[in-house]
Amino acid sequence: MLLVAVGFSANDQGWGCGRRPVINVSWEEANAYAQWLSQQAGQRYRLPTEAEWEYAARSGGRDETWAGTSGESRLNEYAVYGNNGGTELVGSKKPNRLGLYDMSGNVWEWVEDCWHNNYEEAPPDGSFWFDANSGNCGLRVIRDGSWFNLLGRVIN
Repeated sequence: MLLVAVGFSANDQGWGCGRRPVINVSWEEANAYAQWLSQQAGQRYRLPTEAEWEYAARSGGRDETWAGTSGESRLNEYAVYGNNGGTELVGSKKPNRLGLYDMSGNVWEWVEDCWHNNYEEAPPDGSFWFDANSGNCGLRVIRDGSWFNLLGRVIN
């Protein structure tokens, strides 16, 4: 929507167009889109915190290895992964128990949090983790896994 509104044409072989997931955007661009959408809609949108993303990917906090299943033999029903040649249409695989699609594979997803080496000081309430003393906000967190990743990288 933003790209169309500003007349931008992506050079991505169609991988990020139509019903395919958005690709090739920086954290700053993803955040700017959320701000733009907030202005257009008259309500606040933002990137999810890492904890919020994890909760959603795990179907409301369930102990699942991947979004929708813990069974490796069923992962292909839920995830786009394994260097299969490119992105797939959003929703082409099964949703998790919350009805969310593509929470394991297809493309990586930006979250609000700054990079931390571990979770020792993480806020227990799922809020945005900003601590200039322990985090590196020059680096941001991506979650999920992508169509390019092998099995070990699409774990929630």
